[in-house]
Amino acid sequence: MKSLKIMFQIGATVLLVGLFFFVTHILKDDTKTTAEGKNSAEEETKEKIAADSALSATPKKSQKIDEGYYEWHKMELAAQRLVEESGGRFKKSWAMFLVREAERYEIDPFLVYELLKVETGDTFNPELVGPPTKYGRAYGMAQFMKNTAPWIADMGGLPYKDELLFDPYYSMQLSMIYLDYLHGKYGNWNEALTAYHRGMGGLENYKEKNGHARSWYAVEIQENAETHPTLASAN
Repeated sequence: MKSLKIMFQIGATVLLVGLFFFVTHILKDDTKTTAEGKNSAEEETKEKIAADSALSATPKKSQKIDEGYYEWHKMELAAQRLVEESGGRFKKSWAMFLVREAERYEIDPFLVYELLKVETGDTFNPELVGPPTKYGRAYGMAQFMKNTAPWIADMGGLPYKDELLFDPYYSMQLSMIYLDYLHGKYGNWNEALTAYHRGMGGLENYKEKNGHARSWYAVEIQENAETHPTLASAN
C-alpha cells in the first residue's frame, strides 16, 4: 500500500509539471500571436495615415492654390504679358512686383498697369516730371504731387522723401495704397479713378457738372484693363 501511495504521488507530480509546461506553451503562443496581430494592425494604420497624407498633399483641380509654385507661376505669366504688351518698356521685375502687390490689395494688376501707362504717356518712365500746374508738378511713374504723396505714404506705413517718388517700386506701391483707399471710399472704379486723376475735390466738381463720374480717364483705364486676361487665366 505504501508503495502504491508513493507511485500515485509521483504520477500526480509529473502530471502537474506537464500541465504547467503545456499551459505555459499555450500562453506564450497566444502572446506571440497577439503581439504579431497588434504590430500588423499598427503597420496597417501607419500605412493608411501615410497614404491619406500623400493624397491630401496632392493638389486637386478643384482646389484653390494660394501659394507656392502654382501661385508664383500664375503671377509670372501675368507679369510677362505686361512686359510684352509694353514692348519691354515695363521691366519684368516691375511687373512681378506689381502683380504680387496688386493681388495683396485685391486690385486687378492690369488696371494698375493701365493707370501707369496713361500717367506716363506709355513711356513707363520712373523719372518722369509732369508739367507745371497751379498745384505743382507730379513726379515718378505714378505721377504723385509732393502735397499728396506724404499723407498717402503715411497711410500705408511707408517712409517719405521726395526722391523716393522716382523709385518705380515705391511709386507703384503708393498708387496701390491710394487706389485701395479711393475704391474703399467710393465703392466703384469710376469715382476712384476720376478722383485719382482730378483729386477728390475735382471728382465732386466733375460729378456736379456732368452728373456722373465716367471721365475719359476712368473709362480708358477700365476698358483697356478688360482686354487683358484675368490673373487666373493669364497665359
